[in-house]
Amino acid sequence: MAASDLGSKAKEAFVDDDFELATELYTQAIDAGPATADLYADRAQAHIKLGNYTEAVADANKAIELDPTMHKAYYRKGAACIKLEEYQTAKAALELGLSYANGDSRFTRLLKECEERIAEEASQAPVKNVEAPATATVEDNADIANMENAQPVVEPPSKPKYRHDFYNSATDVVLTIFAKGVPADSVVVDFGEQMLSVSIEVPGEEPYHFQPRLFAKIIPEKSKYQVLSTKVEIRLAKAEQLTWTTLDYSGRPKALPQKISTPAETAPRPSYPSSKSKKDWDKLEAEVKKMV
Repeated sequence: MAASDLGSKAKEAFVDDDFELATELYTQAIDAGPATADLYADRAQAHIKLGNYTEAVADANKAIELDPTMHKAYYRKGAACIKLEEYQTAKAALELGLSYANGDSRFTRLLKECEERIAEEASQAPVKNVEAPATATVEDNADIANMENAQPVVEPPSKPKYRHDFYNSATDVVLTIFAKGVPADSVVVDFGEQMLSVSIEVPGEEPYHFQPRLFAKIIPEKSKYQVLSTKVEIRLAKAEQLTWTTLDYSGRPKALPQKISTPAETAPRPSYPSSKSKKDWDKLEAEVKKMV
């Protein structure tokens, strides 16, 4: 089937909210060629609907490479980057796209959201400790005594150094660790049958270790990773064709125990302690009647 026909069928699937089929058809159209900017931009939109934001950004970038003036590609890149909390990247894409969009109000709305998120991040400055005065008054001593008798404050757990996300494909689980500017030689990834070990140790920084027991088994020799400028992308080759609902095994629902049925004809007949006794009493009663 020609790429144009596949593209048309993909659009029909998208309109019908069948985003997985739309993504598959767009992929077939791209493979059939020629791979146009429109096909990549439209597949990016389908990826966004599926929550595959990293893939959406990659498709939007390819569309921009093929057509640097395509405003919808910039818009979709911006929308996906916002979902990935890459607000500065989203803002840059939206500002450039707006210059080609003839005042499209959608860009203005997303740009406003970006600026609000960037301002929120900037306002989250660490709180400085206030030193106690050298001399203390009677009131100060009372306050200190009250503080010592107060219940200790439980601090919330610290936020992980790097954020991660994942999505399913037919054969792989793609795990993304959002680590900007990490040298490739500072990243070590080891694959086990149902274990993953990720270590990022940049000199002068706190080391990062991520070692989950995976949702299901993988094929270590087929699994791989690559270190990019903004992230570490890890592809876990599935050993079974399962949809991972979580990354960690602890989130996996427990399987219900299966009942094992035994055929009626092979099942042993129940034996009751009173059966033999009852039969003997009947026989004895019959013999007594003969004697009368």
